[in-house]
Amino acid sequence: MGSNQNIKNNRLKDLLQFISAVLIVISLVVLSSFIRIRIDLTEDKRFTLSGPTREILSGLKNDIYVQVYLDGEMPIPFKRLKRSVKEMLEEFRIASQRKVDYEFINPADVKNAGEREARFRELIEKGLNPVNVQAGDEEGGSSQKIIFPGMIMNYNGVEIPVNFLRNNINIPAEQNLLHSIEGLEYELIQTISTLSSDTIFKVAFIEGHGEYSEIEVADITLGLARFFTVDRGIIGGKTGILDKYSAVIIAGPGNEFPETDKFVLDQYIMNGGKVLWLYEEVAVNTDSLIYGETVALYRPLNIEDQLFRYGARVNPLLIQDMECMLIRLTVMSGGTPQQVVPAPWYYFPLLTPSQKHPITRNLNKVKGEYVNFIDTVGLDPAISKKILLSTSSFTRLLSPPFIIRLKEAEVIYSENEFNKSNLPVAVLLEGVFPSAFRNRMTYDLISDKNLKVKTESVETKMIIVADGDIIRNEVRRTGTSVTPIPLGQDRYTGQIFGNRDFILNCLNYLVDENGIMELRSRELKLRLLDRNKIKTERMKWQLINMAVPAIMVILAGILYLFIRRKIYVKNYQ
Repeated sequence: MGSNQNIKNNRLKDLLQFISAVLIVISLVVLSSFIRIRIDLTEDKRFTLSGPTREILSGLKNDIYVQVYLDGEMPIPFKRLKRSVKEMLEEFRIASQRKVDYEFINPADVKNAGEREARFRELIEKGLNPVNVQAGDEEGGSSQKIIFPGMIMNYNGVEIPVNFLRNNINIPAEQNLLHSIEGLEYELIQTISTLSSDTIFKVAFIEGHGEYSEIEVADITLGLARFFTVDRGIIGGKTGILDKYSAVIIAGPGNEFPETDKFVLDQYIMNGGKVLWLYEEVAVNTDSLIYGETVALYRPLNIEDQLFRYGARVNPLLIQDMECMLIRLTVMSGGTPQQVVPAPWYYFPLLTPSQKHPITRNLNKVKGEYVNFIDTVGLDPAISKKILLSTSSFTRLLSPPFIIRLKEAEVIYSENEFNKSNLPVAVLLEGVFPSAFRNRMTYDLISDKNLKVKTESVETKMIIVADGDIIRNEVRRTGTSVTPIPLGQDRYTGQIFGNRDFILNCLNYLVDENGIMELRSRELKLRLLDRNKIKTERMKWQLINMAVPAIMVILAGILYLFIRRKIYVKNYQ
């Protein structure tokens, strides 16, 4: 009788314990819905948003809707990229108090081929760049597949395209994927900041000194218009005319600057203005090469003394680089018909971006044409100098005047003849600059006689590039129509170089006030499987992955039964 009573008591006790456990679990689940605890345990903090990102997201006034067109069947690397994009957007959604919403769309998921092509054209017109990849099928074959690794952000009816895939042909696909993931936060928050900002920065292209025409910088102007209000205009010696602009661009001048314009630029810098200088001091008429040769001539622009005072000097020497562009050359051997063959053109170097600065980190090579190089001068501790672009390890210098002949592309040079290396072509200067007009009579240069001349700047920055062609897009002329070719694109191979991204990053860095550009310095570690071990130890790791979990479950079950039996035997005794 007593034994039966003990059994009933134990069963009641077990039932109460079970009900209590269930109630505790339910309570914890309910409480967890009100308490958000997110812990990033990764070594490189890949799921942790930066302070500037959180500040911008928390200040959003309206909703942002994101349409991501990276969905459907795709190779595994793109699936990993899709997962990273989704994780980043989820972090944005939480940090913005659900003001950021997103949707993944398969652009190929339509009824027929005609509708699919129409949708592809629509996405391309909106600014998304397609990628052709080899996709495998169930029968072991492969086929070409078009993927759009990008998104469209919509804010108050304004749509902005964001392409987040890095496609540098000089590095392996795994590193391109990693660089794309590293840059996700920057690409997203830069666009959101631009869309949601109450203040739109203004930038201006300076005219009046033979700078590139509007059509020659049309592509980069379109790119800059995503972030800034873009103007063009002549300085005309009017002091204060540049004060409303956050940055100004001097793109490929061909004529000398008058002292009045130099003074206006100088005082603009003294008041915190930012300048992107792109020019060279060796003039080459490329059009003359159709006749087989042209001349390289020294062409001073009367800004040498001004930039020297700021801490840099563009040297009037032309660079030849063994790492260069290929041009199409028409040749004839013996009596055979003319053939078009690719040949290296040493005057068009492929410049190497610095991986130590956010402006140029993870950029493709930048295409240059008839490039000079820069010396940093002076030891002023108030000015910081950082190299952004440089030549390869096999470079040489030519001093004008000299003749450039098209037949030089047929000459095979020895590496020993290219005895210079890593010459700076683009330099960032930051700090407090002395005025180029300090200790000079400026009364005749001032249009506003009440202006107080500043002899030292506030904290500011500028970028000097010893090649104006870096910002110039080529132009396709068909009859009377003129169409700009995308900046940095090789018109023969279609390959895209990093010119456009470089210029955009330069301007964004110059006007950046909240530290967003520093996100481009983010570095994630590439953790790849050891392919040799995959081949030699394949069976071992398959057994471990299949057998160890099953064995652990069995051992846990045995342990549970052992403890349960021991408890019940003790209670019955």
